[in-house]
Amino acid sequence: MSRNTWKFHGGIHPPQNKQQSVSASIRQLPLPDKLILPLQQHIGAPGKVLVSVGDRVLKGQLLAQAKGFVSANLHAPSSGTVIDISDQPVQHPSGLPGKCIVIETDGKEQWCEIHPIDDYRQMDATQLLATINNAGIVGMGGAGFPSHVKIGTQQTISTLILNAVECEPYITSDDLLMRERAAEIIEGLQILAFILNPKEILVGIEDNKPEAIAAMRRAAQESTEANPGAPCAVTIVSVPTIYPSGGEKQIIQILTGKEVPSGGLPSDLGIVCHNTGTVHAIRNAVIEGKPLISRITTMTGNLVTDPGNIEVLLGTPVSHLLQHTRTSANQIHRLIMGGPMMGFSMRSTEIPIVKTSNCIIAADDQEFPDAPPEQPCIRCGACAEVCPAKLLPQQLFFYSKSKEIDKAKHYNLMDCIECGACSFVCPSQIPLVQYFRFGKGEVRKSKIETDKSDRARMRFEAHQERLEKEAAAKEEKRQQRAAANALKKEKQAKAKLEKEAAEAANPSTAASTAQESSNEPSNNDADEALETLKSNATKASKRYQQAKKALQMAEKNGADNIDKLREKILQLETKASDAKKALKEALPSPAKKIPAKSDATPNNTPKETDTSAVIAAATARVKVKKAQNALMAAEASDASQEVLEHLSTNLNTARTELEQHAPSEPTTGEAQ
Repeated sequence: MSRNTWKFHGGIHPPQNKQQSVSASIRQLPLPDKLILPLQQHIGAPGKVLVSVGDRVLKGQLLAQAKGFVSANLHAPSSGTVIDISDQPVQHPSGLPGKCIVIETDGKEQWCEIHPIDDYRQMDATQLLATINNAGIVGMGGAGFPSHVKIGTQQTISTLILNAVECEPYITSDDLLMRERAAEIIEGLQILAFILNPKEILVGIEDNKPEAIAAMRRAAQESTEANPGAPCAVTIVSVPTIYPSGGEKQIIQILTGKEVPSGGLPSDLGIVCHNTGTVHAIRNAVIEGKPLISRITTMTGNLVTDPGNIEVLLGTPVSHLLQHTRTSANQIHRLIMGGPMMGFSMRSTEIPIVKTSNCIIAADDQEFPDAPPEQPCIRCGACAEVCPAKLLPQQLFFYSKSKEIDKAKHYNLMDCIECGACSFVCPSQIPLVQYFRFGKGEVRKSKIETDKSDRARMRFEAHQERLEKEAAAKEEKRQQRAAANALKKEKQAKAKLEKEAAEAANPSTAASTAQESSNEPSNNDADEALETLKSNATKASKRYQQAKKALQMAEKNGADNIDKLREKILQLETKASDAKKALKEALPSPAKKIPAKSDATPNNTPKETDTSAVIAAATARVKVKKAQNALMAAEASDASQEVLEHLSTNLNTARTELEQHAPSEPTTGEAQ
């Protein structure tokens, strides 16, 4: 069945170099002595380790559990013992190490319990999606995006695409997989179709793979005949050979004519796209119950004596592949993981095969010579002509190099698929993709810092809001207490007025109350005076003793201020003596005689007073004050003349008594 195809912008035709690895069938290598399994083999968060050093594990056993929505499980590719969990060399262009689980294999290949599904059509889509998630399947042709996230999209899917283009030079793993296991791939597509219920299934294969196209068409026809009730038929589409037609956005445009917008996802257009190896792994997880523990990897390059495609256990060190493909490791000039366009050079042969390792190239200096020195950009515009994402690589280069990240973002730096087409055609030999990767790293770093700043600002604002609420609550409680106190005082004042009004209405009660209050003795003033004298005497004595010690120290050290200290001591001694004398006079003494009341007149007041005299004077003052208050209250309440006269007499009597004990104190007539 023929189908129209569309073109995308740009593209190049680099040498294919695929014939070296397609002459032999897919094969397997002997089991390696150890497996090194990085926790980070995909986009998203690394898994949470579930095993410890010394644990024995079985083939297919869960080693690390997905942590978060965008994450993937990790399983043991073989049975053995966990001998280390530490940082090891991993698959990353930076060459930085990563946390890995190291297993020493036992050669038994003993499986854990697995759960194959006899008829997936009897299950619902949620159960199948959980099976795929549990199997730890990720995209096996690119960055390793967790497959269950793609499949579990909430949008309605109209088109399911199998990206079988494999356009990058040297790589033939998907080509051989389609030639030898086409029926299993079609079965995986039908499982995805059962989950997503699309209207059409399209398989895009480059026209330089005639054997794969023929095998997939046969398998699709047999599947349609064997399952007439299948959701929809599979259409095999031959597409032109051009790099990078295997990019997700590019194959979608080729097969459907639709362009995924900047910042958008294929699911926004009702499209889901999966790689050939990914679909085959989904079939194995559902039909056979096997998690993703191996993959097909192309082993090629001038130094590889036995090139081809190998089904490799994840975690197998590259050195094991070099050994069993008779590769001259000591002559390797560049060891590349991935293709020559989008791959990266490895600094160690102990780096392990991971879920996204589709190719290993062992090249000498003739096949991959050192890059010539970078020259200044001549602004030829060749890079913009071949860019499949319709970007301006020249501008992105300038802004990335100068760290003008905002401008680079404005020119859609994040839409770059890092295909390397611009670097391939650059006459100045500028490694543009490296600059773009650096710029993307700066963008991500800036976003992380911005997110941290935003979170800090939100925490600060929340803290301030909490403090304001607490302050408002405290102020509200304070106002409530103030209002309650005011109400209480108002009630007390009202009760007092009512009491005074009642006393004014009953003259005998008012007179009796005034008489009792005027005759009530009080020693508070006398006690306070005595305590004051004691305190003054103690303080004066303490200061005098401190001054004496200071004088002694000054005399001992020969200080210059001795005369001043002596003068100060004399002053303090006088003050201390006066304070002690005053206290002594105030204290009760059996030798002193209290003068008779008749002798205590204003003209013959004794010059020396004892404690009894002080108390008597204080008591007289209290009586005068109370008599004045009683008379004023009676006048304010319009008491009878009889009551007023009685209270006035009490006041005069108190004043007379005060004059006898304290003749020097003036009396006031404010209540008369």
